[in-house]
Amino acid sequence: MGSFSAKRMQTSKRGFTLVEMVTVILILGILVVGVSSFIIFGTRIFVESSSVDQVLSQSRFAVERMTRELRSALPNSVRVNTDSLTYQCIEFVPIEASTTYLTMPIIPDAAASTGIVILDNTASAIRVNQFAWIYPLVDADVYSSARQKRAQVKTIAISGNQVTLTFTAPTRFAEASPRQRIYLGSSPVSYCFEKGTSGNDLQIVRYAGYNFNGVQPNPATMGTGVLMAQGVANRLDNSNDLPLILTPSSLVNNAMVHLQPRFNVNGETFQYRHQVQVINVP
Repeated sequence: MGSFSAKRMQTSKRGFTLVEMVTVILILGILVVGVSSFIIFGTRIFVESSSVDQVLSQSRFAVERMTRELRSALPNSVRVNTDSLTYQCIEFVPIEASTTYLTMPIIPDAAASTGIVILDNTASAIRVNQFAWIYPLVDADVYSSARQKRAQVKTIAISGNQVTLTFTAPTRFAEASPRQRIYLGSSPVSYCFEKGTSGNDLQIVRYAGYNFNGVQPNPATMGTGVLMAQGVANRLDNSNDLPLILTPSSLVNNAMVHLQPRFNVNGETFQYRHQVQVINVP
């Protein structure tokens, strides 16, 4: 009985053999490699999907905002300028208020410093320093004062359901509107698809707060813009792959802006195709 107990104690004190230790190390190594590969693969999928989601969110926001602003553009204010190497810009003037005028200095009347409009829901957005347009037929009527289509508001005075506009200088508008419509807005806005600081992809930049120019300005002359989206893969030197196409308005058709930016992220490509109608009711 005593010898049996001694053998059991000797057996219990024995350690692992070298073969057993090597086997365990090999098994643990295989498990570690398998688990790490799974973790790395999952992390890669997460990073790539996050990048795609970020580009999708940015692009959707930029395209939707551009669409919304273009729909409220001043009639005949939309124009496009393309440089086949560096940029393509679309410029327009957002309408901030519109109403019906009662009296305005219009040729052949003499120039005057005041005019009266009706106070309605949209006229409540009239502000000092806004610009007023009557019957703009071409973009030159919006951006150039040669035909006297634009006047700046100095002060406003509300009396009952009427608003008296006082202009910064005596004004005489070139033509009367058939519907007696007057539009008011501030400075122009531009969305530019331009080359970034690195790579061949384009980025969408929004510019605002710059002055009116008879000739459409380029990004270098419009100040500092706001970055809206990146990763645009369109080719500016290919007329069939431009991100913007403008169909001008005519006597029977409204202006149409075709938005077709193509985005590239992690080797995947997706493209928007929006048609924005700019109402031509001057």
